[in-house]
Order: sequence, then C-alpha cells, then structure tokens
Amino acid sequence: MNRRHFLSSLLSVVLAFIIFPVATHAKDIVVGTSVALTGKYARTGQEQLQGFQMWVEEVNARGGLLGQQVKLIHYDDESKPETAAKLYEKLITDDKVDLLIGPYSSDVAMAASTIAEKHNFPMVSAGASATEIWERGYKNMFGLYTLAELYMDQILELGKSKGLKKIALVYENTAFPRGVASGVKSKAQQLGMQVVFEEEYGKASTDFASMIIKIKSKKPDMVIGGSYLPDSTAFMRQAKENRLYAKIFAFAVGPGLPDFGQNLGLDAEGVMGNTQWEPTLKLPGASEFSEKYKAKYGHEPGYHAGGGYGTGQVLEAAVKKAGTTDRDKVRAALFALDTVTAFGRFKVDATGKQIGKPAYAVQWLGGERHIVLPADAATAKVAYPFKDWGKR
Repeated sequence: MNRRHFLSSLLSVVLAFIIFPVATHAKDIVVGTSVALTGKYARTGQEQLQGFQMWVEEVNARGGLLGQQVKLIHYDDESKPETAAKLYEKLITDDKVDLLIGPYSSDVAMAASTIAEKHNFPMVSAGASATEIWERGYKNMFGLYTLAELYMDQILELGKSKGLKKIALVYENTAFPRGVASGVKSKAQQLGMQVVFEEEYGKASTDFASMIIKIKSKKPDMVIGGSYLPDSTAFMRQAKENRLYAKIFAFAVGPGLPDFGQNLGLDAEGVMGNTQWEPTLKLPGASEFSEKYKAKYGHEPGYHAGGGYGTGQVLEAAVKKAGTTDRDKVRAALFALDTVTAFGRFKVDATGKQIGKPAYAVQWLGGERHIVLPADAATAKVAYPFKDWGKR
C-alpha cells in the first residue's frame, strides 16, 4: 500500500466515525435487593418481588429513570437475617448497585440495614414495620409500612366500643410480632382493657393446642395474635378443634393474605386482621396496578405486592427529586419526600420511620377479604360478634 492510498483509507475511516459515530448506551441504573423465595416468608417474599418487577417493567417502558434503563438484581435470602446480611454486602461491594431496596420481615431487614448503614447507603424498606429498626440511630433506613405498634389500634377501639374488656395476646418471638404485642398492651392500657393472658412462642411454631387450653380458662373477649400466615392459620384450625371462642379473633399479616381464606375456607369467616394496602383504596394508580398484576399473575395482589410496587415508586420519586443516584443526594431526597404512591402516602421522620401512612383493618366475610375499618375506606361493615363454632 503506497502512502497516498494509506492516507486516503485513514481519512475514510475518520470520516466514517464522524458521520456515523459508534452508538453508546447509557449505563443501567442497578437496583439491588434480597427477597424471601424460600423459607418462612417465601409466600410474602414472592409477592413482594413481583411488585418490584412490575415497577421495573413499567418504568423502563416509560423510558427509564433519568434517561437510563433500570435493572433489578435480586437474591434469595432464605428468610434468614444472616443470609440477607451477606447478600447486601455482595450487592454493595461486588455488584456495585446504585440503589437498595430492603427485604421482607423486620428481623431480616434489621440485619440488612446494618450492612447498609456500614456502607452509608440509603435503603427503602419494602416490608418491615418494627419500631426498634428505627431506634438504633441509623440514618439510611427508610420505612414504607405503618408501624407494627399501630396495627391493632382500630380493632381494639372496636372491642372497646362493644364493651369488651379481656384480651388474650399471643405472638411470635421475633421483632415484628413483638412490636404488635407492645402496641396491643399500650393501647389496651389506654382504653382501660385488660390483657388476661400473654404468651410468646418460638419462630415457625404451629402447635398451639396447649396454649389454647390455657386461653380457654381465661375466657377472653378478644384473642389477638402477633403472627404471620402459617401460625395464624394453624392457630385458627386448632381454635376450632379445641372450641376456643371469643367475640373477636384478630391476627397480624395472615388474614391480610388471600391464602388465609383459601387455606381455612369457612373457618376464616369473621376473622379480623390488618392490611397495609388493598386494591380498593382510592389511591393514584392502585386499581390500575391491581388489574395489571391480576392479568399477569392470575390473582389479586396482596399488600406485599402493593408494597413492592410502591417501594419502586418511592425510589423513582427520590431519584427524580435528587436528579442523580448519588447516595447523599438520594438520602436527602428520601428524608424530604412527601408523596402519594399507588401504595399510599410516603413521609418519614428524622429517623427514617414512616409517619404518613395509615393502616387498615380487614375481616373475612362471605369468603372474601374486606376492609372494615376505618369507615371511610370500608368495603363492608364489621360482622360482630365472631360466630360460635357450634352455630356455623
């Protein structure tokens, strides 16, 4: 090749790059989380993940976040705090994610938030509500859920309005159920009601026969459980077997899931519980999310799915407010944020604890889960009292 031909070829290449530049792609914004796909919280963890995934699909369909596509990295924490801690270390140091979402359950979130705090990395908690999470002086944990201590307030106020006085309180010995129990005791004292029976049980317990016999001897007006799905379902089965009766039965988490009614059938009728969210709530985008979720997964979303989706919306709002994924600016945006998502209002105090969102009481009626309290959000009236097993 002579010199003139070489220079001519080189000029052609340069001109080609000028006229047809090589396409460059903006780096993805990577969101990291751990989810309970196995273990005790697998059912709720799966729904939460599906909520996350729907948000990612929708934000990318809208053109992404800050002009970049969003990518979700998730690992199975097996419902174990120690596994979650290792996974969040990996997400931050190995995967180098841009944003963090917290795992399901207060115990697992406690472990994950310690890792986030160590790395000074803000994290939105998608499924934890124990107050003790926000009593450690951390500045990187932002709650989405109404606090556990407030879960049973409306149900206790209902009991008080009916003249009920005696409460039997049972709860799992983990962070969230302890928070529920603490709130029940505080509210009962405020209302002049008496806790006549109180007992903790170990994680993953499902044998309550001896406990129920002891409760029967106290003849409570109300039986309240700080529980999850498996234990609340098992308790009600054994309550029927042992003919335990009370005018109100109420449990955390379990009755708020479709599985509770599916598992218990007619025995779920009249049982009360709590929900953080329902598709019937008049919130921006809630019904649309519910319809899309149902079409995609074949069933209505529970509040864990709604929380997963809402967490994505909170992160999106914070990043837009910050104009960047810079950790310090996102943290400041989360503290300043006061917004309403499809899941409800998001507003936190100086510790990152949720203070803007109400909770709701549900009851199983005619094979369906209905909001019954507060009245302005209710889809059915409270059925009272709980119908005796012998009269069903």
